[in-house]
Parts: sequence; C-alpha cells; structure tokens
Amino acid sequence: MQTTTPQINNFAPDAPEALSFDLNGLPERVAEPDISVIIPVYNEEDSLGALFSKISQALTPLNKTWEVVLVDDGSTDRSYEKLKMLAALDPRIKVVRFVRNFGQTAAMSAGIDHAAGKIIVPMDADLQNDPADIENLLNKLDEGFDVVSGWRKQRQDELFSRLIPSWTANKIISMISGVRLHDYGCSLKAYRKEVIKGIRLYGEMHRFVPIYASWMGARITEVPVTHHARQFGQSKYGIERTIKVILDLMTVKFLSSYATKPIYIFGSFGLWSFIASFVGLAWMLVLKYGYNTTFIETPLPIMVSMCFMLGVQFILMGLMAEVLMRTYHESQDKRIYIVKSVLNTETDPKRS
Repeated sequence: MQTTTPQINNFAPDAPEALSFDLNGLPERVAEPDISVIIPVYNEEDSLGALFSKISQALTPLNKTWEVVLVDDGSTDRSYEKLKMLAALDPRIKVVRFVRNFGQTAAMSAGIDHAAGKIIVPMDADLQNDPADIENLLNKLDEGFDVVSGWRKQRQDELFSRLIPSWTANKIISMISGVRLHDYGCSLKAYRKEVIKGIRLYGEMHRFVPIYASWMGARITEVPVTHHARQFGQSKYGIERTIKVILDLMTVKFLSSYATKPIYIFGSFGLWSFIASFVGLAWMLVLKYGYNTTFIETPLPIMVSMCFMLGVQFILMGLMAEVLMRTYHESQDKRIYIVKSVLNTETDPKRS
C-alpha cells in the first residue's frame, strides 16, 4: 500500500540538516517494487535533495511501488552524509557505499545487483536527466519493448568538447554493434529486470548495456528525453572519454563475435601470417632461380621469418585465450567493486 511520500527539499550547501517532510506517515518498503531507480553518485552533495524530490514527484502519481538505489562511488564531499539522511527519511531509499572511487560502470553494476524492482531505470545524479521522463519510458515498455533508451535530442552541453565527440561515438557504436541508437551516452534508460540482471560490466561499458540486451533477444527502442544544463558541481567527463569508449567498443565487438571462440580471430591472423610467409618464400625462390637474385639482396628472408613467427604466436595466443575463456566460464563469480556499507537493503547480490 502506497502511503504519504515525504516531501524533501533541496539541501542548503551550508546546512545539510535543513529538511522538511510530511510526518503523516512514511512510505512502506516493498520487497519487489515495480520500479528501481539506480543513481551513481560522485560528489553531488548539492543535487541530492532536489533530485529525490523530483523523483518522488514523478513516480508517486504513477500508482506503482518504487525504490531508489543510490551508489556512493567514493565521494570526497558530503554526499554520503546527505544520502544517510535521505535513507533515514524514506525506507525506499537504498544506499550502497564504495570504499573508493571505482567509476560509473562499477557503480551502475552495484546498483543493478542491489535493485529489486521489476523495471530498472538508471539515471544521473547531476539533475541533467529529468525524472518526469521516466513515465514516457515506462509507457514505451508497456508497448512490448524490453529496453527503452533516452535520447537527449536537445543537449545542453558544449559543442566541441561534448557534442561532437558524442555524435561521432554514437555513429561508430551504432555502425559496429548493429544496435542503432542516437544517444548511447544518455544514462536515463528503462530495462526489464530479466534482460539486465546477471550482466557483468567493466571499463566504461555501462553505456553498452543495450547491446548486451540485444544479444539476449531484447526489443530495443528510444524516446526523446529532456536534458538540463548542469546546476551544481563540474562534469566528470571530458573529450578523452571518447577514446576510452572506442576502445571498450572494440572489446564489445570482440565479445559479441568471438567471446566463446577466441581462436577464430587469433587463428585468422595466424593463418594470414602463415600465408604471407609462404608467399614471401615463394617469391624468394622465383627471384633466386628465375632472376639470379640471392636471398641476401632482398629483405624477403626477414619478412618471411617474421610472418612465420607471428603466425605461430597468434595461434598460440588463440589457444591460450580458449583456455582462459573456459576457465572464466567455470570460475567463481567475482564482482568488480567492494562495498563498504549498505543502508535499507537486505539483498544479497550473489543470490539475486
């Protein structure tokens, strides 16, 4: 049963205890809510009060049960103190605290592990995503889709440092992955629980979750969402992030095509190296016996030797990768983060 939702005002920067809420009754925490909102937090102390107020205002009229999983990714400001205050006011707020900064992907993965909702909605903590758009994402899920991605059609970011690198990266990702979305970088998305639970994320791969979901046969679409200019703090992203995204995309492409059979890609390079070696050897013999050109007069012997050795190395690397992949699939499940403490959660991520 949904009860009165506390009305939480934004924290004043110099007075984090300045809260006001309705004492007519605290909302109940549901074991399996309809919606889990996941929010990585890193040095966002000035945004948290307003953020939760906006989420509450957006989700309460939907007549659905919900929770918010806030992951403190090693913040060095007073973010965790404010998260504790929010968790004390509303049992639907779960707080997961890292021992240090592990990055947005690890924080997103921890949020997914601790989320109990049937629908999982990740978003940013900097107030640039609008919680009011969650309703549109949910409506699209009701049409039969499994993943709905937000599209910041009118982004409030700088052209050269953010927009152009983002447009370029999105085009490349869509072309290589085959999952065509306009805005992979938008954190605001909605997933059905069954297509996201169990996904293991590394590097900067949180933005590639729709690609992972597509491997499982998920139906994917996108809807335009509102994008606000940052109000507090500084952006944690720069143009160098595009380079990391491209490198992670190479990993995703490799995993999608060769994860279970890495010998195919390494073996292919090895075989082509062997072919190049034998072609060079044949040409050496033609020059020797057809044109009286000795072996030492050309660089072909060095090229033949190098190509042959590279071929052997690639084949051996492929075999080693095969062994590693089999070890990986049979090894124990290990997380990429370390949790320092949790609030308002009884979920054991290893059992979920």
